[in-house]
Amino acid sequence: MTTASRIFGWSLLVGVIVATLAPIGLRPVTDAPAALERFGAYAAVSFLFALGYPHRRWQILLILSVAAGAMEVLQMIEATRHGRFEDVAVKIAGCWAGVAATFALALVPRRMAKDELSR
Repeated sequence: MTTASRIFGWSLLVGVIVATLAPIGLRPVTDAPAALERFGAYAAVSFLFALGYPHRRWQILLILSVAAGAMEVLQMIEATRHGRFEDVAVKIAGCWAGVAATFALALVPRRMAKDELSR
């Protein structure tokens, strides 16, 4: 699972980078609100990386948060894009949610083992 999480995480990150920095006409569009797309993309990337690199969760959170801010700044280079603080905040919230989900998921086996021992 670790290897698969790493592969999917890196692949999704490349997709997020392309979608973030490509001209607006090349950006994939869904019916979901843009903020939900941003949140979900970063939550998924951070979740996959935190699963793939479980001892690096805090570093993943920091690196992806900085990367989100850097990509917003880089959007200002593309004439059809714009970088906004609100977008960065949503992306960072997605990073927190993804990493938090892996912390919660890591507690499940411990809790189940503890319950088995107490029987």
